[in-house]
Amino acid sequence: MKHQTTKTLYDYWTQLRGERVAPFRHEVDPGSIRSILGDTFILDAVDRKTYNFRLAGTRLCAAYCRELKGRNILDLWSGKDREAIASLLSAIVEDGAAAVIGVTLHNERDQSIPAELLFLPLRQNGDRHTRIIGCFAPHDQPYWLGIHPAVRQPIVSLRLIWPDEAPRFLYTGAEAPAEPQFATVALERSRYAGIHAHHGGAAKRVAHLTVYNGGRTN
Repeated sequence: MKHQTTKTLYDYWTQLRGERVAPFRHEVDPGSIRSILGDTFILDAVDRKTYNFRLAGTRLCAAYCRELKGRNILDLWSGKDREAIASLLSAIVEDGAAAVIGVTLHNERDQSIPAELLFLPLRQNGDRHTRIIGCFAPHDQPYWLGIHPAVRQPIVSLRLIWPDEAPRFLYTGAEAPAEPQFATVALERSRYAGIHAHHGGAAKRVAHLTVYNGGRTN
């Protein structure tokens, strides 16, 4: 995580969940994250292809020059990137994973800035993680942000964080540390294809990304 906004939300979420996979939605106190509310959102996981904004912060909406509440977040991407985000959000809902995504935000004039998105599971209706809290954090505040809407945001990096183990991203021939803390993907787009994901010893597909068990089982 590179941006203070994502670090702030992740630290707050980690404090809330304690030893659990994820906290409950009702435990989130907006007052405790007041400084980043404008960058924060909550998604409703309707199904594997629909993750609607239930709440969307003012700065997030301003970046797209429109109200995002009620819209499907997957509509912000297309092609392989959309597939990757859909698979990633499914891993969050089904497995309690968390994720950090790096994107390049482009407006209609093809002006661009890097940005970071964080996705964290929330429990709703028992043990299901049908809510996702997250934030949107541009690395700069150019004059055009909020004037010319963002129209595309290709993925440039992705990091998965599993709730109960320390997985790793395995490059060919690479050695992982004994106690890695993150499953990391930071690849050029040309290297995405044909990769699989593993979690808890069972193969899982996270679109064109691969995650391997890092060895911690407790």
